[in-house]
Amino acid sequence: MSLTVSPALLEQAQQGAVSQDDFLACIKDSLPYAWNLIAGLASKLNQSGASFVDNQTPPPSEQARGQLLRVLASDSMRTTLENHFGVKLAFQNCHRVALFPKDQFDQKSYEEFISPRSQLLNQSPELVDC
Repeated sequence: MSLTVSPALLEQAQQGAVSQDDFLACIKDSLPYAWNLIAGLASKLNQSGASFVDNQTPPPSEQARGQLLRVLASDSMRTTLENHFGVKLAFQNCHRVALFPKDQFDQKSYEEFISPRSQLLNQSPELVDC
């Protein structure tokens, strides 16, 4: 699963820096499932005031799963999304992504989410091949 880069955006990258807005648009257009999932969680986080929100619903298809894995495996995409939505992203398996608000970051909740203990407790036979 790769980004679909327009010729204009590729030319911009070849000539120097790419704007964050252009990169975000490329991510949104190329990886719509991942974008919509993270945008929806960011909205939920902003409305809830919780220390974090997460997704526990598996993607509807392998293509959707690939989109989520791609966006979270890329440092540049992940950092750009974190900056855009004002969150810290954390990821446990093929679909359990969590968003923590940067402006009210709860280090304890974050460390618990990314701990080996939480990773092990989040496993199930259904997720072995996800």
